[in-house]
Amino acid sequence: MNEIPGETVQEQTFYEQVGGEETFRRLVHRFYEGVAADPLLRPMYPEEDLGPAEERLALFLMQYWGGPRTYSDHRGHPRLRMRHAPFTVDQAAHDAWLRHMRDALDSLGLAPEHESELWRYLTYAAASMVNTAG
Repeated sequence: MNEIPGETVQEQTFYEQVGGEETFRRLVHRFYEGVAADPLLRPMYPEEDLGPAEERLALFLMQYWGGPRTYSDHRGHPRLRMRHAPFTVDQAAHDAWLRHMRDALDSLGLAPEHESELWRYLTYAAASMVNTAG
């Protein structure tokens, strides 16, 4: 019987399991399509074009889930709360963010266990950005 030595077997990252860069870019693009038309969230993105914000979020999520470290190479430590501090993130913004992210996540058609794991993280991340009561 031929066995593969344990040290040569590599487990796939979540990033690889769900389809890598293409999946995360699709998720983030769909999310920002919703944000572009949202009167509550759109003012939180000072750039005229949402492209830079879309790129930052895609790179962050790819890195977080085991993809390339491009985000940190270009922007340093994520410091998510610090980067969001200038904006009023209340319960209404939290809910709107999650509404658009839920739509984007649903559009991917991921396996239930992957969808569930990603959604748990996204709901945690959204809650951690709230910085204003209301």
